Formats: sequence, C-alpha cells, structure tokens
Amino acid sequence: MEAIENLFQQVGRMQWTDYLDIIIVAFLIYWLLPLLRTTGTGRIAKIVVAILVVASLTEVLNLYTLRFIINQFLAIGLLALVVLFQPELRRMIDHLSNVKLKRLFSGEKIQEEMLPIIAQTVRACEVMSRERVGALIVFARDSRLEEYFKTGTIINGQVSEQLIRNIFFPKAALHDGAMIIRDGCIAAAGCVLPLSESDRLSADLGTRHRAGVGMSENSDAVVVIVSEETGAISVAIGGMLKRHLAPQTLERLLRNELCHDQPEQEQGLVVTLRQKLHKWDKGGHKDEK
Repeated sequence: MEAIENLFQQVGRMQWTDYLDIIIVAFLIYWLLPLLRTTGTGRIAKIVVAILVVASLTEVLNLYTLRFIINQFLAIGLLALVVLFQPELRRMIDHLSNVKLKRLFSGEKIQEEMLPIIAQTVRACEVMSRERVGALIVFARDSRLEEYFKTGTIINGQVSEQLIRNIFFPKAALHDGAMIIRDGCIAAAGCVLPLSESDRLSADLGTRHRAGVGMSENSDAVVVIVSEETGAISVAIGGMLKRHLAPQTLERLLRNELCHDQPEQEQGLVVTLRQKLHKWDKGGHKDEK
C-alpha cells in the first residue's frame, strides 16, 4: 500500500511538461517501430530530422525522460543507423560518388551513342506493346546500379530491337526480370528491382510497374515499362509514373532525359577545358621533338 501511495504522490507532483514528456516518448515508439521495419532512404532523413527536433524540445521544455533517451541514442545512434540502413547508405554514397565528370568531357559522344540506342528501344517497345509482351527496361545514369546488376545475368550485348524482344519473349528464361542498359550496351537482364511501397500508385498496377517505380525512387534511373495485360507503355522517373505513352512520346521523353543538351555554362566550361588540354597536348609534342 505504501508503494501505491508513493506512486500517487509522485503523480500528483508531476507538471504538464512531465505529461508531455511521456506522451512524446510513447508517440515516438509508436512511430519509429514500423518506420524501422520498412527501410528507405527517405526514412533515414525523417528519423534524423525527428531526432534533431526532439533534442531541441528536450532542452527548451526540460523533458528529462526524453533527454535521457536521446542522449543514450546519440551515444550509439550513428552506429545503429549505419547497421540498419546499410543498403540505403550504400546507394546514397554510390549516387554521390558518380559525379557527372563523364558527361562533362564527352557530352557530345554520349548523345551520339544514345540516339541509336533510344531508337532501337522505342521500336522494340512499339512491337511488344502491340503484341502484349511485358517488358521492364532500366536506363542507368549517374548511379551504376551495381547491387541490382548483380541479381541478373550479365549480357554486355549491343542494344538492338531483336535482342530486346528476344530477352522479353514470354518463354525466354530472363523475361520476368528487368533489363539494365548501361555504358551504351545491355549490361544485364533478369535483374530483381525493389518494389515501390507508395500508396499513390493505382491499384490496377502490377508487380512490373511497382518494380519500375521502385527503381526510379531508389536511383536516378529512367525506367520503361510495357504492360503485359494492356500493352500500355509507361516511364518511371524520380518515383513518378507517366502512363499510356505513344512511341513518339516515348522517344521524345527518352531523348530529353538521356541525351539532353548541356547548359550554356557547362558547355563553356567543357570548351575551355578541351582547349587547354589540346594546347597542353600540342605543347607536349613540341617538347618531345
């Protein structure tokens, strides 16, 4: 009985900030547990922002319980985040490390390489759309997509309408997976992609479309999807899905995304660098003579 009386006395001495402290701790536990079960790069940012906001509140409102929890979390939090979100952090580092240096020095060459690749892809998609053959084609950009590349079969073949159609032929071994086009060739096929968990996607979309959107959410890739049920052509970019595209629209969209013109400032920088390299090269040859 004495313990219960002491408990009631402690409750009676509690201020409104103590009640707020308990409510916030309970809410964070309720919110963080499902968030940690379903990982994602965006969720890392949400957790970090939440910790910073809550840490500020503990100082302003003197929330002792929460301050203790935050201090304990900060002691091991960084290591825990690295362990829990290793795949997402690896994707972020991979994306940041692949700076557009290749485009900076060879923008015109990339455009020349991509135009026939786009044309062959569009022709294949047009035929597959008409024949109701499902397809999932990923165009890698700055992100190399190594972890998805490894889940499929290495092809390293020239991009052609015939090869694309053969890979996605319904009875072919690799037709269910995704094809990754990288470095001007079909790098791999039969690849497994992450499924989107977005609730904004239409309920009538199947696994192929959700995989395409998921890939575009987790990288800067451009993903072309051909529906097996309707034959509709769609493109996923940055988590957004553009549906029911005509072949001409598809070709125009891929050109804009994959071989767009460089900004004027970037072009000026490229010209300057090329001129300096050319002068240096000529000077080096003269010295050799």
